[in-house]
Amino acid sequence: MSWTKVDDIQVVLCTAPDGEVAARLGRQLVEAGVAACVNIIPALRSIYRWEGKLCDEPEALMVIKTRADRAETLASAIKASHPYENPEVIALPISAGLESYLNWVRAGSQGG
Repeated sequence: MSWTKVDDIQVVLCTAPDGEVAARLGRQLVEAGVAACVNIIPALRSIYRWEGKLCDEPEALMVIKTRADRAETLASAIKASHPYENPEVIALPISAGLESYLNWVRAGSQGG
Protein backbone atom coordinates (compact mmCIF):
# COMPACT_ATOMS: atom_id res chain seq x y z
CA MET A 1 0.00 0.00 0.00
CA SER A 2 1.38 3.36 -1.03
CA TRP A 3 -0.10 6.50 0.54
CA THR A 4 0.60 9.53 -1.64
CA LYS A 5 0.14 13.26 -1.12
CA VAL A 6 -1.43 14.93 -4.15
CA ASP A 7 -2.81 18.22 -5.40
CA ASP A 8 -4.24 17.19 -8.78
CA ILE A 9 -7.38 15.26 -7.74
CA GLN A 10 -10.69 16.73 -6.62
CA VAL A 11 -14.02 15.52 -5.31
CA VAL A 12 -16.91 17.46 -6.77
CA LEU A 13 -20.25 17.50 -4.98
CA CYS A 14 -23.49 18.05 -6.87
CA THR A 15 -27.09 17.61 -5.77
CA ALA A 16 -29.90 16.48 -8.06
CA PRO A 17 -33.66 16.29 -7.57
CA ASP A 18 -33.61 12.48 -7.32
CA GLY A 19 -31.51 9.36 -7.85
CA GLU A 20 -32.60 8.86 -11.46
CA VAL A 21 -31.48 12.33 -12.51
CA ALA A 22 -28.23 11.84 -10.58
CA ALA A 23 -27.64 8.49 -12.33
CA ARG A 24 -28.29 10.02 -15.76
CA LEU A 25 -25.88 12.88 -15.06
CA GLY A 26 -23.30 10.51 -13.55
CA ARG A 27 -23.35 8.24 -16.59
CA GLN A 28 -22.91 11.25 -18.89
CA LEU A 29 -19.90 12.48 -16.92
CA VAL A 30 -18.15 9.09 -16.85
CA GLU A 31 -18.93 8.39 -20.52
CA ALA A 32 -17.52 11.81 -21.47
CA GLY A 33 -14.32 11.07 -19.53
CA VAL A 34 -14.59 14.10 -17.26
CA ALA A 35 -15.16 11.93 -14.18
CA ALA A 36 -13.57 8.64 -13.19
CA CYS A 37 -16.39 7.72 -10.82
CA VAL A 38 -19.68 9.08 -9.57
CA ASN A 39 -21.12 7.76 -6.32
CA ILE A 40 -24.77 8.52 -5.72
CA ILE A 41 -26.27 8.95 -2.29
CA PRO A 42 -29.92 8.57 -3.24
CA ALA A 43 -31.73 10.13 -0.31
CA LEU A 44 -30.83 13.26 1.57
CA ARG A 45 -32.70 16.31 2.70
CA SER A 46 -31.69 19.83 1.74
CA ILE A 47 -32.86 22.94 3.56
CA TYR A 48 -32.04 26.19 1.80
CA ARG A 49 -33.37 29.57 0.77
CA TRP A 50 -34.16 30.08 -2.92
CA GLU A 51 -35.59 33.30 -4.34
CA GLY A 52 -36.57 34.44 -0.85
CA LYS A 53 -38.44 31.23 0.00
CA LEU A 54 -37.34 28.68 2.60
CA CYS A 55 -37.19 25.26 0.93
CA ASP A 56 -37.01 21.78 2.48
CA GLU A 57 -36.62 19.20 -0.28
CA PRO A 58 -35.48 15.62 -0.83
CA GLU A 59 -32.47 15.35 -3.13
CA ALA A 60 -29.73 12.96 -4.22
CA LEU A 61 -26.02 13.74 -3.88
CA MET A 62 -23.37 12.92 -6.46
CA VAL A 63 -19.82 12.47 -5.15
CA ILE A 64 -17.68 12.86 -8.26
CA LYS A 65 -13.96 12.05 -8.55
CA THR A 66 -11.95 13.87 -11.21
CA ARG A 67 -8.65 15.51 -12.02
CA ALA A 68 -8.37 19.13 -10.93
CA ASP A 69 -7.65 20.21 -14.50
CA ARG A 70 -10.96 18.62 -15.63
CA ALA A 71 -13.16 20.18 -12.92
CA GLU A 72 -14.17 23.24 -14.94
CA THR A 73 -15.11 21.08 -17.95
CA LEU A 74 -17.02 18.78 -15.60
CA ALA A 75 -18.90 21.76 -14.11
CA SER A 76 -19.84 22.96 -17.60
CA ALA A 77 -21.12 19.51 -18.52
CA ILE A 78 -23.25 19.40 -15.37
CA LYS A 79 -24.64 22.89 -15.99
CA ALA A 80 -25.59 21.97 -19.58
CA SER A 81 -27.62 18.90 -18.57
CA HIS A 82 -28.84 19.66 -15.04
CA PRO A 83 -32.53 20.44 -14.50
CA TYR A 84 -31.79 23.08 -11.82
CA GLU A 85 -31.33 26.70 -12.84
CA ASN A 86 -28.41 27.00 -10.42
CA PRO A 87 -27.06 23.54 -9.55
CA GLU A 88 -24.74 22.99 -6.62
CA VAL A 89 -21.32 22.19 -8.07
CA ILE A 90 -18.47 22.56 -5.59
CA ALA A 91 -14.99 21.07 -5.71
CA LEU A 92 -12.96 19.91 -2.73
CA PRO A 93 -9.24 19.21 -3.01
CA ILE A 94 -7.92 15.76 -2.15
CA SER A 95 -4.70 15.96 -0.16
CA ALA A 96 -3.72 12.29 -0.16
CA GLY A 97 -4.88 8.79 -1.06
CA LEU A 98 -3.85 5.35 -2.18
CA GLU A 99 -1.53 5.82 -5.13
CA SER A 100 -3.17 3.07 -7.19
CA TYR A 101 -6.63 4.62 -6.72
CA LEU A 102 -5.39 8.13 -7.50
CA ASN A 103 -3.77 6.84 -10.69
CA TRP A 104 -7.07 5.19 -11.62
CA VAL A 105 -8.90 8.52 -11.11
CA ARG A 106 -6.33 10.30 -13.29
CA ALA A 107 -6.69 7.73 -16.07
CA GLY A 108 -10.49 7.69 -15.89
CA SER A 109 -10.90 11.44 -16.12
CA GLN A 110 -8.45 12.31 -18.86
CA GLY A 111 -11.11 12.71 -21.54
CA GLY A 112 -13.32 10.52 -23.65
